[in-house]
Amino acid sequence: MNAGALMAELKTDFWASALIRRAQSAGAFAAVARKGDVDAGAVLVKVATLDGRARLYGPARNGEGERIWLDLSAGALGDAEADVDAHLRKRASNDPDIWVIEIEDRQGRHFLLEPVDSPAERP
Repeated sequence: MNAGALMAELKTDFWASALIRRAQSAGAFAAVARKGDVDAGAVLVKVATLDGRARLYGPARNGEGERIWLDLSAGALGDAEADVDAHLRKRASNDPDIWVIEIEDRQGRHFLLEPVDSPAERP
């Protein structure tokens, strides 16, 4: 099961903790930069590559209704970390429930498509 599918089933705070643990287990730094609504706040994921650049990922739904992650930096936002941070401040001022997870990884990995559990580990 991918992280997007899990997010639909889990409370946001639990899902965010799982993403952070997954990133840290792969050697990246990850933390909650902004905590929103514990149960159902939307999540944005910032991935900083420690060279002045960052990518921003946000959730969307595909044609089957499954959660997917869009690279919001691919459009007009761009990948300058200062621009990503400014966008995050603006979004947070308009949506008090929003979460921001920040991952610092020189390789630019976001860990959003990797499983945070496996069927064998579930009860």
